[in-house]
Amino acid sequence: MFNKLRNAFSAIINKVAYTELSEDYVERIREEVIFSLVESDIALEVAEAIVEELKKKVSGLKVQRGTNKREVVSKILKEILLDLLRKGDKINLIDLIKKKEGPFIILFLGPNGHGKTTTIAKIAKYLMDRGFKVVIAASDTFRAGAIEQVEEHAKKLGVRVIKHRYGADPAAVAFDAVRYAERHDVDVVLIDTAGRLQSDINLLEEMRKICRVVKPDLKIFVGDALTGNDALDQALKFSEEVGIDCSVLTKVDADVKGGAALSIIYATSRPIIFLGVGQGYEDLEEFNPEKYVEALLS
Repeated sequence: MFNKLRNAFSAIINKVAYTELSEDYVERIREEVIFSLVESDIALEVAEAIVEELKKKVSGLKVQRGTNKREVVSKILKEILLDLLRKGDKINLIDLIKKKEGPFIILFLGPNGHGKTTTIAKIAKYLMDRGFKVVIAASDTFRAGAIEQVEEHAKKLGVRVIKHRYGADPAAVAFDAVRYAERHDVDVVLIDTAGRLQSDINLLEEMRKICRVVKPDLKIFVGDALTGNDALDQALKFSEEVGIDCSVLTKVDADVKGGAALSIIYATSRPIIFLGVGQGYEDLEEFNPEKYVEALLS
C-alpha cells in the first residue's frame, strides 16, 4: 500500500514540477531556426535536416517548469552541430605520413578560385616545419599562369616543383613527381590540379585519371568559406565523382558566418582538417569543432 501511495505521490510531484517538450514546439519555431542557420551560410537542405534532427531529440524531453525552453533547444542544437562537425574518422595527417612506406601522395581538388595553390603552399610549410621533405606537382596544366604561381610559392619556401608544359597530361606530371620523390627520398608529394566546376565532366575525368595513375593516399577537397549554399553542391559532386577523404576550408578570415563547413561535412561525411585564416604561409589552423560552433552561434 505504501509503495502505491509513494508512486502516486511521485507522479503528482513530477506532473507539477516538470513539463514535456514536443515536436510541436520546434515546429512553431521552425522557420526562425532555419532562417538563423541559412543566415549563417548553411545550405537550406542542411538546415532543414538539422531541424528535423532537432525535432526528434526534443520530442518527449522533460524539463522543469519555468525552464527557458529556448535555452534548452539551443543547447540541443549545439550538440547536433557538434555531432555533424565531428562526422567521419578523425585524420591525423602527420601520423598518416609517418606510417606510409615511400612517398605519401596528396591530391588537391576543388572549384576555381577556392585557394588550392595557396593551400598547398601552406600545407607544404606546415609539413616542412615538422621535418618532412616535400615536392609539388604542377598538374594544373590548363589555367594560364598556374605553373608560375606554384613556382613562385615554391621558390619562397625552398620546395622543388615538377612541371611539364601547358597542355600536357596532368597525370603524367603527377607520375613524374612521385617518381622524383621515390628517387630522392622525399616524404610527401603535393599535387596541384586545375580548378574545375563540379559540372565539368571532362575535367572530372581528368582528375579520375590522376587518381588511377598515382593512387593518392589522401584526396583533399579545398572549399571556399565565401561560397555559402554552393558549398553543398560542389562538395557533393566532387565526393560522388572522385571521392574525398577530408577538406580544407579557405578564407575563413573573411567576413563570413562559417556555415560552409557544415555543408561540406554534411555532403561528404568526411572531416575538415584545416582552416585557411589569412594569406600568409603560417595562416593555417587545425580544425576545432568546438571552437567553430562557438563562433557560429555567437
